[in-house]
Amino acid sequence: MGTADVEAVWRIESARIVAALTRFTGDFGLAEDAAQEAVAEALVSWPLAPPANPAGWLMATARRRAIDAIRRRTALQDRYSLLAADRAVDAEIDPDRIDDDVLALMFVSCHPMLSPEARVALTLRVVGGLSSEEIARAFLVSVPTVQARITRGKKTIAAAGVPFELPAAGERRERLGGVLSVLYVIFTEGSTATSGDRLLRPDLAYEAIRLARTLAALLPDEPEVHGLLALCELTAARFPARTGPDGSPVLLEDQDRRRWDFSAIRRGLAALARASTRGLGPYGLQAAIAAVHASAPSVESTDWDRIVVLYEALGRVAPSPVVELNRAVAVAMASGPAQALAIVDELIALDRLPGSHLVPTVRGELLARLGRRPEARAELELAARLCANQRERSVLLRKAAALD
Repeated sequence: MGTADVEAVWRIESARIVAALTRFTGDFGLAEDAAQEAVAEALVSWPLAPPANPAGWLMATARRRAIDAIRRRTALQDRYSLLAADRAVDAEIDPDRIDDDVLALMFVSCHPMLSPEARVALTLRVVGGLSSEEIARAFLVSVPTVQARITRGKKTIAAAGVPFELPAAGERRERLGGVLSVLYVIFTEGSTATSGDRLLRPDLAYEAIRLARTLAALLPDEPEVHGLLALCELTAARFPARTGPDGSPVLLEDQDRRRWDFSAIRRGLAALARASTRGLGPYGLQAAIAAVHASAPSVESTDWDRIVVLYEALGRVAPSPVVELNRAVAVAMASGPAQALAIVDELIALDRLPGSHLVPTVRGELLARLGRRPEARAELELAARLCANQRERSVLLRKAAALD
């Protein structure tokens, strides 16, 4: 077993391991540190002696590291005695408690005493299993900035003695926005990976959906929880058609819509109906846009005017440059590329998405439709240079080459 195997197991099991360790130690930072030490040891030992139960190996090793750390803290000898009691490793990953444990871990990570940036970065790291580099790319900030946020967040939680438990109902709602934003970013990373040689990372996406379903069961009267769940289900429904047999991306206009997951579409539409009971928020509006796509038999027959209206509403509720960029794409389909190009050029003039490959990607597509081929090729080549995902980059380069 090599590095890729260790990373795969960690990606799947990290939240469960950190959550279980936090429950037993009562120390959020210690649990995450011990888990990271176990991963480091796995990178060395697994190539030499692959374990029969990789997740159990990581849990047992992380538990030993946690006990060693507690043993060095003389003030916690009573807790060490409790932890050192003979327990089977399998009992520490209790399938009946995983949902509550991971959700409790998420609410701890999203404690209101932390800044919004720290909540997201910390939860993505310890619950989502994303690296600092992936988080940095997702938020268009530097890696040291992300690492500093994670470190400060862990220290703040430790200093405040935040208990590892699901908060009371009232406090739960105060933290809900942070939890939803974390789930959204985890799902987004899974639906379009920011780097690497895969377009999709379904392990992340489906973990976000699983947690969103659990959260919806826990908070059934919160419309935006159902809105986020609807968005994830409707977006994931297109996964089977988004890549070819070799993993290469398949653009929306080329997808075989018969391969879409219609069960996921039905679940998404049901969640959207529940989200609509008191008016749609940001996630519900995005789900409504995804529902328009899901109900259309083709790109040409899609109700682009409705999508433009929904993006305009989303821009008022949750303004962001990405929303404006997506609105430009919809405007291009509804009214033509010239009007859309004006929206994109305004984003560039205001420097709203510096360093992102998304702006030159959209601008290159619009210029190509306007017949400005040399400019379009230059934009697509720039987008390819800025894009960290190998699969997306290959598509951009093919489009640029086709403009010769």
